[in-house]
Amino acid sequence: MEFSLPAWLGALCGMIVAAAIYVPGIRIVERRLRNSSGAEAPEHRAAFEDKLSVVRRLILACDVALLAAAGYWIGNMLGSARG
Repeated sequence: MEFSLPAWLGALCGMIVAAAIYVPGIRIVERRLRNSSGAEAPEHRAAFEDKLSVVRRLILACDVALLAAAGYWIGNMLGSARG
């Protein structure tokens, strides 16, 4: 792992893209999960909200990790290609 400026800027750009993609993506996933759950009772609704919270965190963590790593790799490749 190199600590070069282009690589870190690429990772930062990847994290920004991940945050921008997260908001519309989670809305789509949440809408589909809510439509398919059919939880009517308050106990079921609370359990569903807990599961949905875990799903949101997993999606965000995977999104940030993958896109930050991809941005780091792209930044590193572009930085080493320039000189």
